[in-house]
Amino acid sequence: MLGAVESVRVRRTRKLLRDALVDLIEERGFERVTVAAICERAMVSRAAFYRSHRDKYQLVELVFDEAVAEMLGSFGAADRTPLERWVGFFEHVDAYHRFYGALLGRNGSAWFADRMRATLAGTVAAHLPPPPGGRTGPDLVPAVLAAMSVQSITWWLDNGRPVPPRGIAVRSARLAGVVIAEAQSWRTPGIGP
Repeated sequence: MLGAVESVRVRRTRKLLRDALVDLIEERGFERVTVAAICERAMVSRAAFYRSHRDKYQLVELVFDEAVAEMLGSFGAADRTPLERWVGFFEHVDAYHRFYGALLGRNGSAWFADRMRATLAGTVAAHLPPPPGGRTGPDLVPAVLAAMSVQSITWWLDNGRPVPPRGIAVRSARLAGVVIAEAQSWRTPGIGP
C-alpha cells in the first residue's frame, strides 16, 4: 500500500512540476525559467525537485521521454497503417499541445527542438527502408523528415491547431511521402536519378 501511495504522490508531483514548467515558459521563455520558480509555482520544495531531477533540462527530458514512450506505444500496434500511426503521432501532440507549444514556440528552447528532431530522426530511421543503391548519407532522409515533422508541429501549434490532428497528419504525411519517394529514386549515393 505504501508503494501505491508513493507512486500517486510521485505522479502528482511530476504533473505539478510539468504544469508549472509550461506556465512559466509561456510567461517568461525557457531560458528565463529557474528551478526555484518552477518549485514555487508547483508548490513543491526544492529538495523534492532535486530528489528526482538534476535541473530544468532533466525535467523537460523526463516529461518528453514519458510522452514519447506513450506515443511509441501507440506506434507499435501492428494492425495500424503508417498513416494511422502518423495520425496517432499528431493526436499525441494535440494531447500535449501546451507542452510542445511552450517548448517549440517563440519562447521555447532550441535545445528541446534539437532533442525532438534527433528523437524523431531515430524513430524514422528505424522505419524507413534504404533507397535503391544506398543513401546519400546515413542520416539525411531521417533528418529531413524529422525537421519537417517538428516544423509541421510548430506551424500547427503556432496557428492554433487550425485543422484536427488527422488533417495535419494527412498533409504532413503527403509531404513526407514526396521526400521518401525522391529518396527511393536515388540510384547512386550522392548523385541524383
